[in-house]
Amino acid sequence: MREVDKVIGARLQSSVTLVGDVARYIIVAGGKRLRPALLLLMCGALECRDVRRFNLAAVVEFIHTATLLHDDVVDASTLRRGLVTANEHFGNPASVLVGDFLYSRAFQMMVETGDMRVMQILADATNIIAEGEVQQLVNTHDATLTEAGYLEVIRSKTAKLFEASARLAAVLAASSTEVEAACAEYGKALGTAFQVIDDALDYDGDAHEMGKNIGDDLREGKMTLPLIIAMQRGDEAQKALLRRVIEQGSTDEMESVVAVVRATDAMAATRAAAGAQAQLAMDAISGLPSNFHTEALLQLAAQLLLRRV
Repeated sequence: MREVDKVIGARLQSSVTLVGDVARYIIVAGGKRLRPALLLLMCGALECRDVRRFNLAAVVEFIHTATLLHDDVVDASTLRRGLVTANEHFGNPASVLVGDFLYSRAFQMMVETGDMRVMQILADATNIIAEGEVQQLVNTHDATLTEAGYLEVIRSKTAKLFEASARLAAVLAASSTEVEAACAEYGKALGTAFQVIDDALDYDGDAHEMGKNIGDDLREGKMTLPLIIAMQRGDEAQKALLRRVIEQGSTDEMESVVAVVRATDAMAATRAAAGAQAQLAMDAISGLPSNFHTEALLQLAAQLLLRRV
């Protein structure tokens, strides 16, 4: 990861000062670096030492950061990782344009690999992520959203980059089609579990620990899994409350919503759903070589369920 950070620092250079200022503001803000770490861990599991792994790990972090810059503008978010968001600090125009810079810089870097398969994976992933973001926008304030519709969105907007990160490691390792598919399945299931837990924390987390505002999903009118399950299980009065707050996008009744989520045991069901995805991830890599990195990937999936931030 130190090598990846070196690449990130070098490739953030721009003759336009504001580009570097905004990009460094969000990238150095203490993100988990989970996607580049996943790529490196999977390379280790496959015993791949291809030096291009550092460049590609930086690429997936740039793509992820670009999505964050754009998302925070779309969602009018004010807090991320314990700091005011880039759009709050630098303004919406700067955040959108620097997000564009990071996307284009990522594509410059992936071209440098000289591998058409690498470019195809990342280009497809970036396009699917954009589609997922648009579909999520379409779904806002829709209290009728189903679990299937919810999963379709998070597998596009979140899990797809996890999947691409893991698949890229298999490509660098010149793995078989079967191994590549297993790695991709691990990334997809892990990313799905990660987002499900993230959505649960909006109703069961601590704002100080998480570094973001609790209730943002509710304010944005997002029908996430805790609410979908609560809507399925609640009585008519509880359903009416949830429908009203989602359609209005208000946090005025946040305490009442949390009470409904707890009363319907929706939080436990949400964590169980994340647990099922984590198990799928672990099962997917059961055939990989037994080594330190594979064990770390198994532990990552298992410990994801304990996530509080």
